[in-house]
Amino acid sequence: MESALPVVAEFQQIKLRPVPKVKRRAPQPPVSLRLKQKNTSATTKTTTLTTPAKLYGKDLSEYDDVDVESLLAQLSPEEITILAKEVDPDDNFLPPDQRNSYECTKEATGPLNRKQLIEHINKQAIETPDQPEFEPYVQGTVRGKKWVPPPRDAREIEAEEQIAIDMGEEYEHALNDATQEEIIDLAAILGFHSMMNQDQYHASLLNKGQPVGLGWDGITKSTQQKLFPMDPPNSTDVEESIKRVKDDDSKLIDLNLNNIKNISDEKLEQLFAALPQNEHLEVLSLTNVGLTDKTALLLAEAIEKSKTLRVLNVETNFISPPVIVKLVQALLKCHTIEEFRASNQRSAVLGNKIEMEITDLVEKNSSLLRLGLHLEFNDARHRVAAHLQRNIDRIRVKRLNQRK
Repeated sequence: MESALPVVAEFQQIKLRPVPKVKRRAPQPPVSLRLKQKNTSATTKTTTLTTPAKLYGKDLSEYDDVDVESLLAQLSPEEITILAKEVDPDDNFLPPDQRNSYECTKEATGPLNRKQLIEHINKQAIETPDQPEFEPYVQGTVRGKKWVPPPRDAREIEAEEQIAIDMGEEYEHALNDATQEEIIDLAAILGFHSMMNQDQYHASLLNKGQPVGLGWDGITKSTQQKLFPMDPPNSTDVEESIKRVKDDDSKLIDLNLNNIKNISDEKLEQLFAALPQNEHLEVLSLTNVGLTDKTALLLAEAIEKSKTLRVLNVETNFISPPVIVKLVQALLKCHTIEEFRASNQRSAVLGNKIEMEITDLVEKNSSLLRLGLHLEFNDARHRVAAHLQRNIDRIRVKRLNQRK
């Protein structure tokens, strides 16, 4: 231990900084002192004195040969701790726990209990008395120095002032005598759409005059919503309709069972079983009737054998994408259906594979004119639209030839 004391003394003299990797310090250039002599009217004499920079009485060049690593290796852990307390690494790349020495020597009392800590902090906050006020609070009295905003620049005040535009007596007279409707029309011409609501803007474009009660007082008001009465419930008798389909009633051309929720699967099976023998039904609407895959497959079989059905609507049901493909495939064997709608089903997205299958089936169908399906991919939409347009053009040309 005695052999290491001179080393510690030398470190305390040098005041080295224990950084992760100690680099030798380059010697600093000598310090130049400029002493200015008295000035005369003719010349100015300046004398420069040069002195070498020193550290604790020694030149900096004498510390270049010091081997810091060997000196640190001779120190004990206690001596390194003493040395670390006297210097600061001053290295931003070191984490805080390595830059700051841990001075607490108390032993841990146990694991951290957050609940007890919060209760102790709250208790200390309640028991600690408030600091006395130097001047008591009096309502309406200012304590201390009141803050007064600095005076504003005159240029800022001038910039905020409104600029008066002289438009001439003719324009001022015209604007003063103008009615609200005329000013609204002028705002529409100038493109000030934010000054008008939708009704005023369209009335100005159509030159219909302003609606009553929608002058300047109604500019910021929104357009009143139109209230439409609720649609009456579908009063179609399901059992009677199924009986008429079975009997092939010649007057039953359009069967609408939309929004009837209590149609059982047995009744739907009876209806689909009677469709192939019917020769007068042309339009069948089954929107929002709870149609499932089981009954939809029976409908696909009935479509293949139908002879007169032209329009089929099964929107807003619970049909899966593969069964929709079955329905579109059944249209190939039924050459009478011109319109098929099956959007808004259980699965909102059909998928690329299903859409491509539907597209291939539609391109093989020569009688289909309208398809109500939401296709997500552009390729499928364009191909289906192009093929349906070709079908429509072919039928139109055929009708024109028949008329001639």
